[in-house]
Parts: sequence; structure tokens; C-alpha cells
Amino acid sequence: MLLQVQQVTRRFGADTLFDNVSLDVPEHGRVALVGRNGAGKSTLVRMITGIDAPDEGQIIYKKGMTIGYLAQDTGLDSNNSIWDEMTSVFKDLQDQEAELHHLEEQMSDPEIINNHERFEQISKTYDQLQTKFKRDNGYGYRAEIRGVLHGFEFDEPDYNRSINELSGGQKTQLALAKLLLEKRDLLVLDEPTNHLDVETLTWLEGYIQSYKGALLIVSHDRYFLDRLVSDVYEMSMGTVTHFHGNYSAYVTQKAAQLQRQWKEYDKQQHKISQLEDFVNRNIVRASTTKRAQARRKQLAKMNRIERPEADNKVAHFEFTPHRQSGNIVLTVRDLAVGYDPGKVLAQPIDLNVKKHQAIAIVGPNGVGKSTLLKTILGQIPALGGSVRFGTGVDTGYYDQEQKSLHGNKTVLDELWDDHPTTPERDIRTILGSFLFSGEDVDKMVHSLSGGEKARLLLTKLAMKHDNFLILDEPTNHLDIDSRQVLENTLNDFDGTILFVSHDRYFINQVATSVVELSAKGSELYLGDYDYFIEKKEEQQALAEKAREEAADANDGAPTKTVSQSKQSYQASKETQKQQRKLSREVEALENKLTELDENKHQLETTMTQPDVFSDPTKMAELQSQLESVTKEIEVTEASWEETSLQLEELTG
Repeated sequence: MLLQVQQVTRRFGADTLFDNVSLDVPEHGRVALVGRNGAGKSTLVRMITGIDAPDEGQIIYKKGMTIGYLAQDTGLDSNNSIWDEMTSVFKDLQDQEAELHHLEEQMSDPEIINNHERFEQISKTYDQLQTKFKRDNGYGYRAEIRGVLHGFEFDEPDYNRSINELSGGQKTQLALAKLLLEKRDLLVLDEPTNHLDVETLTWLEGYIQSYKGALLIVSHDRYFLDRLVSDVYEMSMGTVTHFHGNYSAYVTQKAAQLQRQWKEYDKQQHKISQLEDFVNRNIVRASTTKRAQARRKQLAKMNRIERPEADNKVAHFEFTPHRQSGNIVLTVRDLAVGYDPGKVLAQPIDLNVKKHQAIAIVGPNGVGKSTLLKTILGQIPALGGSVRFGTGVDTGYYDQEQKSLHGNKTVLDELWDDHPTTPERDIRTILGSFLFSGEDVDKMVHSLSGGEKARLLLTKLAMKHDNFLILDEPTNHLDIDSRQVLENTLNDFDGTILFVSHDRYFINQVATSVVELSAKGSELYLGDYDYFIEKKEEQQALAEKAREEAADANDGAPTKTVSQSKQSYQASKETQKQQRKLSREVEALENKLTELDENKHQLETTMTQPDVFSDPTKMAELQSQLESVTKEIEVTEASWEETSLQLEELTG
């Protein structure tokens, strides 16, 4: 075990944030910590990373382990250039490199060349240092830096830029890039997917999947968690519950667990009702008093199951259009978008939005996704092309920058000023459905958290009753529960949706089609996010084959036939299929190894207990179980190693 959190408690004055919390991170573990905003996730993470100390309990670390920590929305603060900051991670290798050059200079000195004994001594030192330098990736670390920077969309022209002149989002990306290069034993990431576009997220997932250290991730990105983690700890109602598997497995197990708890609770409540009824009917009758008293004692001794509770205080709302639009909602033709006529971000953009469609717009940061929405809404002028709305279209807009909110108003006035004829009681009821109740409605808007402002914007949107919703990053600032509510609400919406999002899980749940935006314009994919990715991979594979054929033709080599190209494409698809299969097998074996290691640890712990240690029969039985588990671990490790090697051969 790399790290163990044991019975940890955190209090703020008389209030307890969480109590008796335990959490394990095994070597090479992939662990997620989930829960709603304010549950205490970041507080626990700060304890794990040693920034804060628990009020009770302890955190045990493996001797000599190193931890890398990326706090939420925290970036690098440095006057160095991007390249100098990244190379500082490899100072030891740079020192070795300088020493190698120094030794090379000495070995080329005529005096030393003529001194055979001195030359041999320096040559031996040089060979030893060069072997170590090579083993530590001394000849490859610059390529490694370039690869990671490219993954975060920093290329060679950016290398000499000073970090302090970058945006906050770019500084956060560089902080994560530096952590990845440092290769700590445990990487603790608090909301690492903030400020990342879909392309960068996909790269990061691939990189982290091969990361040799352990991971502890706090994230609201369910797609990210599904692809990376094998254990989920849920922080809810002041405690932490452990679930095996990825995020989707956690959701399934949690629902089944709650169902079991209700079943057990209802069963006991029925029994209690029967016993109480018997006591009430028979306690005063002489012939049945003793039996009634016995039932009363049974009731008194009963270990009563508490009513199952879930931390389920979530918003409950719906979008209800006042009227229906025509079948054609929006038509965009040859549109060019940007803020400067001399710098078009994307062109030509074509959209045909029809009634009841839900279209997601995806693309890299900076390509103009938000600019496109503002151009459609007429907030900024088009640089070319046309935008035309259909008949009967009422448009509602969710602005990720939250500029439509007024910081100097209260929550209540923010809504009431827009709907002055609506009774205050009705306004308060609507706010309550969005979790603004009691004194919350008197808060000033500027004092709200990002999540509270997001819910207030959704409240305003729901009260407009539009039939065409244009949403810009609607899941930003929302916790997982709120995102699920928004998904369900949009799926029930009897209208049309056009939205920008980097939340791939959200896109999968809501979108009926995906439009990819690039500098060259727009491209439509008639399916959800997974379908979009599948088609993109097919296009890339076909494009790669076309490039190979063109290269062969230029070299005078015989051109492949269409049949050969198709066979090659099919082979590529088969390889990808095999990779996915092996990846699943490796993940399953890793999960099995984790469970077996836990079993072994439990057996070893039990065997150290005095009452067991002094009982030869119990010790023999436990020893037999331990040997069996150890043998199974060896067999599983062998299978894991063999499958991992097969996967490495396929991925090259």
C-alpha cells in the first residue's frame, strides 16, 4: 500500500465536515474521490498531501514515497521561459550531461591521451556515467518534454515565452505538464480537466493510462473517470464509501446498495410494526401479558436500522416552452466568425438546426466555439455568410462567462426584476427548486460560488420558457449530481438545443449529433460523442493510408489497389479492436490483483492478533488460505505481465 488514510476527522469549530474517514491508495492504483461541492474532497486532499493535518486519525505513507499535487485552478508562477521551467525537472540529467562533455574534453587532451593510465581512468568513469545517463533517459528527456508540451498545445514557437505572461488556464496546464514530467510515486490531481479542450483531454487520458505511479483524482468529468480509475471513494454526508470499478460501476453499485438498504429497512419496519401492534393489543390482557412483555423486550434489544438517506438534495426543475417553433429552427450558411475582420477564426460554417434536435459543438480551445454562439445571437457581427432563424423561434442563452448576472443584486431581485408581476412567493418557490432557500435568496450575487451562479443562470433560463436553448459550457461549475439533473431536464425538454461543451459524458447523454469546428469550418457527425470519435478514427486511418499510397507512388513503387487499401484499413481496425480487448483484460487483472492483495493483507493482519496467534488450529487454517491467495497472486501477476507485453507490442 502506497498510502493509507485511517479514521481521519476534520472539524470547523463545532461543526464536523467529515468523520472517521478511511481511504487506501495501492501502488500503481487508480483512485477517484467524488462527491458534491462542499462535501470536503479538497480538504481531505490537502491532508493527504501534507498541507493540513487531520483533527483526528492518521495518514500513513510508504517510506520514501514522493507526491505531486495539482490544486484546483492553480498554475505555475515563474519568471522562467516555458522550456527552462520544464527542463529544470531534469537538472540531475543536465548536470550529468555537463560532466560527460567535460570528460570528453579531457579525453581529447593530448597530455591525457599520452598518459595511458590517466586516460583509462577517465574512460572508465565516462563509460559508467554514460551508462547511467542512458538508463535515466538522458538522450530522450528533451523529446519527452516536447511530447508533453505538444500534448498541452505548446509547440516550439512557444518555448521561449515567459510563463508569467500566459493566461491562468495555460499556467494550470503547464503545472500539470511539469508534474507529469517529474514522475512522482503518487499524483494527486484536483479537477485536472479544467481549462482543457476535448483534444487535449483525449491526449491526457492516453498519457495517464501509461503513467507508472499511482493516481488520486478529484474530478467532475465522468468520462475521464470512466476511462482511468479502478476504485471510487464517494464522500457524502460526512463519511467516505469505497466502490470497486470505474465511475459507471460506482453509479450502478451505489444504486443497488441503496436499494438493498431500503429493502432491509422496510423489512425491519414491518417487523417492528407487527411487534408493537401485538404489544399494544395484549399487554393489558392477563393471558397474554407475558408474551407481550417478551415482545417489548425484543423491541428494546433490537438493533434498529436507520432510515436510508442519500445526500440527494439536488435541483428539481424543467424547461417548458410557451409555444412550439417551426420545423426549421436555424440556418447558418458560409459563416465566418471572429472579432477582427483580418483574423477569421473559422470559415465556412454551415448549420441546419431542426426542431427537437440537440446539437453539440466541439473543437479545440481558441477555434471560436463561443464566438460562433455570440455571432448567431447577434452579439457580435458576422465576418461573412448568413444566420437566419425559423418561424416562431424563442431563443434562450446560457453564457458561460455569467455576464448576464448583476453582482450588486440579491438572488431574489435577480429574478424578480425580470418578472416583476410574478408574486414573491412564486419566485421563492422557483428558487427553492434550484436549491436557493431561506437566507440564500438574500445573498448578493457577487458573493455566490461558481456553482451557485450557474444554478441561478439556469433558474433565469427556465423562467423564460423559450423553445430554442443555446448553451455555452452549461456544466462548468456544476457538481456531478447537478450535471445529471441538467442532463435529464434537457432530455425531457420539448424544444431544440444547440450547445458548446467539453464534457464528453454530457455530450453522450444529450446530443443527437455533433458538429466539429475548426479553422476550415464545420463538419457534421450524426451521432453522440462516441460515434464522433469512432468516425474521426476511421477518417484518420483512411487519410494515413492515402498518404502512404501517395508516398509509394512518388517513390515509383506500385500503387496499392483499392482492395489492398481496404484490407489494410480492416487490419488497422482489427488491431485497434485487439488493443481495446487487451486493455480491458489488463484492467481486469489489475483490479483482481488489488482485491487479492487486500485479501492477503487482511489474512496477515488477522494472523497477528493474539487470540489467533495462540491458536494452532486457526493459524494452520489461515496459513493455508494465505498460501492459496499468494499462489493466486503469482498466477494473476504472470497473466498480467503476459497480457501487458502483448498490449505493448501492439501499441509499439
